[in-house]
Amino acid sequence: MARNKAQLQRLIFIDRAIRAGMSSGRLANCSTMAAEYEVSYKSIMRDIDYLKNQCNAPISYNPQRRGFLYTEENYRLPAMNISESDLFAISLARKVLRQYENTPLFHQLSRIFRKIEKSLPERISVDPTWVDERMSVLPENRTVIDPETWNLVTGALRHGQRLKMQYLKPGAVAPADRLVDPYHTVSFQGEWYLVGFCHLRREVRTFAISRIRSVVILDDRFTIPEDFTFDKFAGQHFGIFRGTRNYLVRILFEARHHPYVEEREWHHGQSLDLQADGSLLLTFTTNHLFEVKKWVLSWGGGVRVLTPPELVSDLKEELRKALQAYD
Repeated sequence: MARNKAQLQRLIFIDRAIRAGMSSGRLANCSTMAAEYEVSYKSIMRDIDYLKNQCNAPISYNPQRRGFLYTEENYRLPAMNISESDLFAISLARKVLRQYENTPLFHQLSRIFRKIEKSLPERISVDPTWVDERMSVLPENRTVIDPETWNLVTGALRHGQRLKMQYLKPGAVAPADRLVDPYHTVSFQGEWYLVGFCHLRREVRTFAISRIRSVVILDDRFTIPEDFTFDKFAGQHFGIFRGTRNYLVRILFEARHHPYVEEREWHHGQSLDLQADGSLLLTFTTNHLFEVKKWVLSWGGGVRVLTPPELVSDLKEELRKALQAYD
């Protein structure tokens, strides 16, 4: 079908864009598709001509709506020569990548994927549309990260330079100045975090990048301690936060929750014990309770924390406040 694999992927993109425009009511045109795919206007126009003249695609331009549409909605791109497993992997990876749209990393990786696509071997004929039609990846709710902030933080991380930043910690009414030596970045539940040595607190801390209000890269250089690793820093964590004390967490789930608890790994060091009445006891060790408390509350009824007593007390207080809101 396509003359080369770079064009092949553009044709799949154009087909998807036209169908999305027909579905949403905002038709795609050469300008919008060229901008999204980061190619020239003329490249998109040549590809559309190729689809119409070589693939008999029933594409029509609607001047009133300023975009392209299929006059035959049942039209499908013809099969093309490419490895089915490679095309599947690339198509699915593109969907997974959308979880990182809140950072410039998404566009950089997208360009890399297009380079990979050019080197795919041509072996068998497959229908290119089935992944888009039958598989989806629902991303986490993402925070908004300023692209310039992202570039400065990752640039300082790459070159080992100190950061001066204004950081708004949770619950604060105004940001505070921080000097930070960036050690590591980590993504968790739609947020990117910076792990680094905070000169104000004189210890390694975790900062949400979306909460950085301003940042400057300083000329000061630093060296990451040889014994630092993120795994060692995080320790027995449950979520992104960490503490200095380990807690033995024991949570009893009623039998109705049994299938949902058993089918996942909630903590890398967990153990599950089935009780005589069908309930399930989940046990693990963590060094911070904040994320555990939020997670337990998300289950609603049918869950009871047995230990530690600090978590039991916090949950009682949280539930008491929640009930007061409905008095």
